[in-house]
Amino acid sequence: MAPARLRRLNRWLVEGLREDLVVLRRPGFAMVIAETDSLRGCAFGFPVGGDGSWWLGFDGALPRSIEQLAVSGNVFAFADILLRPHPQDREVARRVQERLLTDHQATLGVTLMDRADRQALAALRSLRWLDIGELRRPAGATTFRALVLPLGERTTARLEGLVTTSGGGGPGGA
Repeated sequence: MAPARLRRLNRWLVEGLREDLVVLRRPGFAMVIAETDSLRGCAFGFPVGGDGSWWLGFDGALPRSIEQLAVSGNVFAFADILLRPHPQDREVARRVQERLLTDHQATLGVTLMDRADRQALAALRSLRWLDIGELRRPAGATTFRALVLPLGERTTARLEGLVTTSGGGGPGGA
């Protein structure tokens, strides 16, 4: 097998590869965009399978309430949330996140963030994401913060007390 060739793409080159890129996305991939007269932002991701593989490398025991939601198929992983700077960006972020969760009948959003990216961690915490601990992927040396976003009062109540403050995690710890 020939070695992979790497190249940087701009938006015009991506357009030409659109069909090929669709094949690489995980099953259930979904994206929601926010727009007015122009694109304001988007969020995208995929459903987390109930087999527990998404949580491999979690430091310690996964909180039972999260494990139960994952097994039941009610978890959606956010790959990214992108927003144009705007005074209403929190509201736009909240709406695209909630739309993805409700469209997938998920009650919990999850994401991984490089623990060194304090600015992004603070931004997610300001959007009601809860820091639940660290996760290390076997293939890389990066340690991630695992964050969850509960949808609805019932799910939020089940997750109370899970916020961590170690390693810069949790509110005020950045």
